[in-house]
Amino acid sequence: MTDEFINLTLENIADEHLCCIIRSKMLHPGVELKREWLSARLKEGHVFRKLNAKATVFIEYAPLENAWVPVTGENYYYIYCLWVLGEHKGKGYGKALMDYCIADAKEKGKSGICMLGAKKQKNWLSNQAFAKKYGFEAVDSTEDGYELLALSFDGTKPRFTDMAKRQQIDNLNLTIYYSAQCPFIPKKVEKIKKYCESNHVIASFIQVNSLKESKELPCVFNNWGVFYRGKFETVNLLDIGSVEKILKRG
Repeated sequence: MTDEFINLTLENIADEHLCCIIRSKMLHPGVELKREWLSARLKEGHVFRKLNAKATVFIEYAPLENAWVPVTGENYYYIYCLWVLGEHKGKGYGKALMDYCIADAKEKGKSGICMLGAKKQKNWLSNQAFAKKYGFEAVDSTEDGYELLALSFDGTKPRFTDMAKRQQIDNLNLTIYYSAQCPFIPKKVEKIKKYCESNHVIASFIQVNSLKESKELPCVFNNWGVFYRGKFETVNLLDIGSVEKILKRG
């Protein structure tokens, strides 16, 4: 099965399918921004391993020290995404990808692997029940139910930053933090901006452009974080219906 997978490199990234969005021959702005972001991250030890096909079957992880998330710890890997969708489910691909990550971590002498989870599964987070079968367990949590899951090889544990656990900001308007890590984000931001303009909703869109900015975020974050009336709402990417629900709750 290992022959069915390839890792993205600086030599092949320009031509390889990036998995999240099954695009046509037309250029997709989110995919191209992700390709640019990922090209810089590959130099930092970031790994993007995918099925050698036009499919959503991949794992994406990085050394925690270089991962754009407000999590601290020494010598860990952080998994951003692990997805197997559609007709490719049930073929052992998820297991093969997780096994690869664990073997890679052990070969490089890592202390463990961690990922973002929640007490209740979130739509835009990888399947935590699957991760827990490997021994991942909650090692830190927020008051609203998000968890940091870790598979420790040596007993050490990563943590959310104090800022991330605060989950509050001074800005009372709809506020969205986002990065270029996910190719779905540009169109989501565009649609929400248009909705807010049409409905006279004051909103702030804050792009996270550096590792330093990501480590200082005031909320848990995988590539997206939403606040309203100063309170953290979700890491889920929003459609217009979800935006309206948040505004009504406020």
